[in-house]
Amino acid sequence: MIRKAIMVPHPPIALAEVGRGEEKKIQQTLDAYGEACSFIADDHPDTVIILSPHALMYRDYFNISGGKDAYGDMARFHAGRVAFRKEYDTEFVSCLTQMLEEEGFPGGTQYDRDPLLDHGTMVPLYFLTPYLPDCRIVRIGLSGLPLSMHYRLGMYIQKTAETLGRHIAVIASGDLAHCQKEDGPYGYKAEGPAYDEAIMKTMGTAAFNELFDYPASFLHASMECGHRAFVILAGILDGLSVTPHVLSHEATFGVGYGIVTFDIGSADNERHFLDQHRAVHSSDPLVQLAVQAAAYSVRTGKTMPVPSALPASLQKPAGCFVSVHEDGDLRGCIGTIFPVHDTLAEEIVNNARSACLRDPRFSAITEDELPFLEISVDVMGEPEVIHDRSQLDVHRYGIICTSKNRRGLLLPDLEGVDTVEQQIAIACSKGGFDPDEEDLVIERFEAVRHV
Repeated sequence: MIRKAIMVPHPPIALAEVGRGEEKKIQQTLDAYGEACSFIADDHPDTVIILSPHALMYRDYFNISGGKDAYGDMARFHAGRVAFRKEYDTEFVSCLTQMLEEEGFPGGTQYDRDPLLDHGTMVPLYFLTPYLPDCRIVRIGLSGLPLSMHYRLGMYIQKTAETLGRHIAVIASGDLAHCQKEDGPYGYKAEGPAYDEAIMKTMGTAAFNELFDYPASFLHASMECGHRAFVILAGILDGLSVTPHVLSHEATFGVGYGIVTFDIGSADNERHFLDQHRAVHSSDPLVQLAVQAAAYSVRTGKTMPVPSALPASLQKPAGCFVSVHEDGDLRGCIGTIFPVHDTLAEEIVNNARSACLRDPRFSAITEDELPFLEISVDVMGEPEVIHDRSQLDVHRYGIICTSKNRRGLLLPDLEGVDTVEQQIAIACSKGGFDPDEEDLVIERFEAVRHV
């Protein structure tokens, strides 16, 4: 059962023993922090879940702190006398990690190699302990996995609380943007205050559907800290009514500190935001057809019959690539440069089946994976030979590299492909030859991506 949650920052300078008077410059934050912790304590939770950006973090795994308890102090901030030893809710951790293992979800205590409490956990505990001195905690880190995976982790946390009948409160610990003042520790970038304004509106109205819409480039440029923690919080509150209350927002030192409380109510079927996010991203008729064809092929092993009623855009012949991702990672991609069927619809249906079942780089997709797939369709333009690499643009054009009857293709505008040299090297590698081959021929093509 989840009735209370808060979003708070974790500036060490907020502690009197660290700030030594400087903390008074963010008095609004200090007052709000006390109010937020009192808000949680008044509900007498069995366990407090703390989501910390500074707990042990892996690229592709969520670390859940194991053991019976943990110690931490603020010695690195010259305040070693500020110290806590907190008991972990070992039953909750065990139930959660077992659930993740059974679901094949990348998270648990397996790689927990840092038993010390981090300051993303310590600062909230500093303010919470006077109100809840004996509370048990569960400490969970973030990961480099997609936002959808963070939301799913939150859903598993909610399910664990329900399974155990545990009364929990949640603290999403995270500073906001770090680049909001020229004289701040990280300087000024326009994305800093822009992020703060946007995230305070998102969290202050509990419009958690918006959390998926922050571009990765914007999050990176803003130097935010807590966005993924906020997404896990949203997942914990999936399908529940939420009443938010903004207590404070400051950026006195050039780093954003926002505090919001969330009063949790009964079930609300309008607030399943991950489902909504996936539905929005499959509204294109080409993608809808690919999704239907993929599901049909995965379930039956056969190629789906092409529907008789088709929009005009699907009735003309065209080559296409169908790409399948699962939680941000490529799971299959098969396509045709030139059409081999009479209509684009047939091309999509056949390539969707191949992408799911016949991509030699991956095992066949299983039915259990279907709810978590993201599918896109790239419709191919006519390739043209280029004679000068200045004619290439990794965002606008895909390329086909050919040498001695070997050929490698790379679609345009792929994440991680930032230069023409990278694009050529990858395409040649896929064809099994060196980009310095004397007979190398490069063709460019445009592709319209449907997502």
